Amino acid sequence: MTRSARRTRIRRSLPVTGAGLAALLVLSACSSSSDPDSGSAAAGSSSSAEISGQVTVFAAASLKESFTELGEMFEKKHPGSEVTFNFGGSDTLAASITSGAPADVFASASPRTMATVTDAGDAAGAPTTFVRNQLEIATLPGNPDRISSLGDLTRPGLKVVLCDRTVPCGAAAQKALAKSGLKLTPASYEQDVKSALTKVELKEADAAVVYRTDVRAAGDKVEGVDFPESAEAVNDYPIALLDQARNAEAGKAFIELVKSAEGRKVLTEAGFRTP
Repeated sequence: MTRSARRTRIRRSLPVTGAGLAALLVLSACSSSSDPDSGSAAAGSSSSAEISGQVTVFAAASLKESFTELGEMFEKKHPGSEVTFNFGGSDTLAASITSGAPADVFASASPRTMATVTDAGDAAGAPTTFVRNQLEIATLPGNPDRISSLGDLTRPGLKVVLCDRTVPCGAAAQKALAKSGLKLTPASYEQDVKSALTKVELKEADAAVVYRTDVRAAGDKVEGVDFPESAEAVNDYPIALLDQARNAEAGKAFIELVKSAEGRKVLTEAGFRTP
């Protein structure tokens, strides 16, 4: 009930007498002293209620492990919420968003693929870069082919896979190869970084150029080899709330978690670098 509404009801129920005026003053004082507490409680309840329901996040495949952990953390922080993920190649996800796929948040593995969304007017505000990622060579466990450099991947008979040139990990690999003056014809181009890594895990390829975060996530299924040219092809990861978000409040809250100290801890432990 608003203050004006209380005054209207009081005027109608109390006669204008000395006793009535005294009663009015007492009632007003009691009401005023209790309003701040009740207002605060209502605001807290409303704020908590806003962060609920389903939030849909489209995210680069390389974010799968860390974002899954953050999603579980988000649901614990906000009972009644549910985080649904769609992981894949950033270019495919961006195309889906601009085609009208329902999503609240987009986390891309490169500014270029995020630009597909922002240029189409599908982002609500400017994206924020929240982490960076660097390439690494994934080899079979024990590195039986003794791969120690990017140049080793060009050896005859070696079966190497790369991410497709259109996805961020593939574009970064091409940039690193160009910087080193190397030409590499892969056994296959994969649609996202997880697909490239899986080829090595299943021993269908001898090596793949992927992100160091994916090598770390694979554990003992692969062995990682650093190479200096990767420093010339570091990818920034931007995140943005989408213009057509169905649950904008939850989307904003998820982005804040990603950028928080807790979020940074999860991401850096996964091997990502801070901007």
